[in-house]
Amino acid sequence: MTQVRDFRPRQYVLAAGGTGGHMVPAAALAAELMKRGHRVALVSDARGVRFPGLFEGVQTHVIPAGRFAGGPLGWAKAARLMIEGRAIARDLYRDLRPAAVIGFGGYPAFPALAAAFAAGIPTAVHEQNAVLGRVNRLVAARVDAIATSYAQTERMKSRHRAKAHLIGNPVRESVLAWRARPYPVPEEDGIFRVLVTGGSQGASVLSQVVPDGLALLPVAFRRRLQVTHQARIEDIDAVREKYASLDIAADLATYLPDLPEALGWSHLVIARAGASTIAELTAAGRPAILVPLPSATDDHQTANAREITAAGGARTIPQSAFTPPELAKQMQKLGLDPEALGNAATRARSCGAPHAVTDLADLVESLDAPRARVMVGATITKKAFA
Repeated sequence: MTQVRDFRPRQYVLAAGGTGGHMVPAAALAAELMKRGHRVALVSDARGVRFPGLFEGVQTHVIPAGRFAGGPLGWAKAARLMIEGRAIARDLYRDLRPAAVIGFGGYPAFPALAAAFAAGIPTAVHEQNAVLGRVNRLVAARVDAIATSYAQTERMKSRHRAKAHLIGNPVRESVLAWRARPYPVPEEDGIFRVLVTGGSQGASVLSQVVPDGLALLPVAFRRRLQVTHQARIEDIDAVREKYASLDIAADLATYLPDLPEALGWSHLVIARAGASTIAELTAAGRPAILVPLPSATDDHQTANAREITAAGGARTIPQSAFTPPELAKQMQKLGLDPEALGNAATRARSCGAPHAVTDLADLVESLDAPRARVMVGATITKKAFA
């Protein structure tokens, strides 16, 4: 995208729902914009503003927003909350006077963007998944730009593709730092580090299957394991006891504040296929066994996993086929062949977008820059995926 940088400090508002998939890229953009001298405010729900360590130095605002579910009564309640949230956002914009409002999906983004449309403020959305999300589909016709993370984004109407820009999914600097370091190929008889994570909300199926799957590995391999496992609070005690009964070294937590460090030292990751997980795997270059969440809206996690799997950086197992024997089989294919692991790490890395956050910040800055308007039909160059 050709543009002339405008270095005036400005105010930006980022609007995102309260899950890690929306909040992590928003936090990465906030950090980049502040690094460039801009001011940033976050609009979210009560969950979003509570993510520890993500939005330090960012003023945060909670606005009401409802999910359109639960039949006519639920829809009516959601509509009332959306209208209330839109009014609060408009009042906020009168004080902040933002140069642009950027949505990252999730229901709290909708009233924030609706208020921006009414006030004539430039807008953009970022889509983390390989399927355009519901809120982003609702606002696609009105926003000035759509930033995508995948070359093929499903559920995007053809008439909206002219304002789509292939950016990638921003990740935290602490994750990106691992890209410059070589993959830690495990020694034949050395420790084999496994990271198990279900994303910001955990995944019970991983807690149910992974310990029993690791128990089926050859004894010599099993004794080498060092597992870091993120589990739901209702599962964690039972999972801890299971690992102890199997004599498998394991550290368990309901939340991993040091996830980038755990990811960087991992030889293999077993995970859901959420957008942030895929972005971090490909940024750092770590091989994975992926189990997409079958109930994800529009089955977007299966779509997220396709690129890294086709490249050879991951193996995808549908949840219906994710059993202890299947996991043990895939673990042995990868874990007992250091060369295969190293190749998978390289292929995962090839799918990464290390410049996503700077490219997204460039796009955001261009939204209100008179000398560098967003170019209709422009796309970010391949440097984003170098």
